[in-house]
Amino acid sequence: MIRLFLIIYTLAATTLSGTAIVAALTVGRVDALSIIVAAVAGAVIALPVSWFVAKGLMQGA
Repeated sequence: MIRLFLIIYTLAATTLSGTAIVAALTVGRVDALSIIVAAVAGAVIALPVSWFVAKGLMQGA
């Protein structure tokens, strides 16, 4: 389960971080701190998302 979680996390974290960065840039937050905060927020949000997706995949398998 942990291995699947980590694989999903690498995909989810990059996707959610990238989406958050694009959203920050879209609303005009172009300073470095805003971009870093958006990237970290995406990575943190990816933790529970990855866990629930991995858990769901393991139950369905």
